[in-house]
Amino acid sequence: MMYFRLSPVPSSGLVLLCLLLGAVQSYALELTLNNTEKAICLSAKWQMNFTIHYNTTNNTFKTVTISDFSNATYNGSSCRDNQNRSKIAVQFGSGFSWIVNFTMEASNYLIDGISFTYNMSDNTTFPDAAQKGSVTVHHKVTMKIPLSDIFRCNSLLTIPVGHVVQQYSDVLVQPFVENGTVSRKEFICDEDKISTTITPIIHTTVPSPTTTPTPKKNPAVGNYSVTNGNGTCLLATMGLQLNITQEEVPVIININPNITSFTGSCHPQTAQLRLNNSNINLDFVFAMKNGNRFYLKEVNASIYLTNSTVFSVGNNNLSYWDAPLGSSYMCNKEQIVSVSGKFQINTFNLRVQPFNVKEGKYSTAQDCSADDDNFLVPIAVGAALAGVLILVLLAYFIGLKRHHAGYEQF
Repeated sequence: MMYFRLSPVPSSGLVLLCLLLGAVQSYALELTLNNTEKAICLSAKWQMNFTIHYNTTNNTFKTVTISDFSNATYNGSSCRDNQNRSKIAVQFGSGFSWIVNFTMEASNYLIDGISFTYNMSDNTTFPDAAQKGSVTVHHKVTMKIPLSDIFRCNSLLTIPVGHVVQQYSDVLVQPFVENGTVSRKEFICDEDKISTTITPIIHTTVPSPTTTPTPKKNPAVGNYSVTNGNGTCLLATMGLQLNITQEEVPVIININPNITSFTGSCHPQTAQLRLNNSNINLDFVFAMKNGNRFYLKEVNASIYLTNSTVFSVGNNNLSYWDAPLGSSYMCNKEQIVSVSGKFQINTFNLRVQPFNVKEGKYSTAQDCSADDDNFLVPIAVGAALAGVLILVLLAYFIGLKRHHAGYEQF
């Protein structure tokens, strides 16, 4: 007989597999399985969000974010069977399920793959859906981990499969617990190793691309904030323009803050801001550097294009918007965040503060180099005029002295 222990935990808890986060608050899930001796045989904690794009009967497209797992069940979840397999199975909503399979091989275990099934016949979740019935998407993982280790991955991992965009982060799972004791030895994913070992390089200026035209109309400026139990923990003000250059004709999208929802989370070393509307999911991840500065470390985006395809991109090795802790970063002029060779974000009237927000207000701002140029111009002009004035005065006094010397000789 298999025993279950299931308990929702706060959204700031450790996460097994987290899919692309939308505007609705996500719920963390926790699953512990016991064997017949009532010893722990599987341990996992995670959050999940599913962003699904679908076609309607009116030949338009809609986006749905599945994020409420408060009434989830775990039928079919199992520890090691006679074929050395374990499984986490979650059922929720009306005909929705999520399954991740594990296999043990000698002294290692593998995360075999992930399956997600959603029910297009659920008219409440998918109003006016043109397609009916269940749809299942699969993703093959094949990651090998030492059997005695618990797997952890805090970084966001974006996985688009079909019309579903998935993104995982903050992983904590051990599918084959030995001797009833969850391991304290962690197997850390490569993405976490990159994010913790690479020293960010401060970007001061970024050349404007020649292949992407700038539209005449700048995007509207939106105000965004993230709260936790202690109040506001992240502030952001910015106009956002997305530039996709994967095709011959670039796609330029201005984000409208009036129809964009936002959420996020704050942790001791990282903070996240997530923007979501019917066609766009955009995630900004901030991190600390050297314990006394912050910077934009990661951007993940999923954009539903007019040709019914999903453009997804992520980069967790960025280094933009660097400023001291306890201050905010501000740049009134247009800046470019280059996420990949095919995707960049142009920002306008930017101001962000992901840490140490007090009383819900920005702290003193550190200006970007682009704004600093505004001060250098008048200083340079003033210095040049002062130099010219000094030269004129010197020439005048030298000429005056020679003039008096000539009179003294007579």
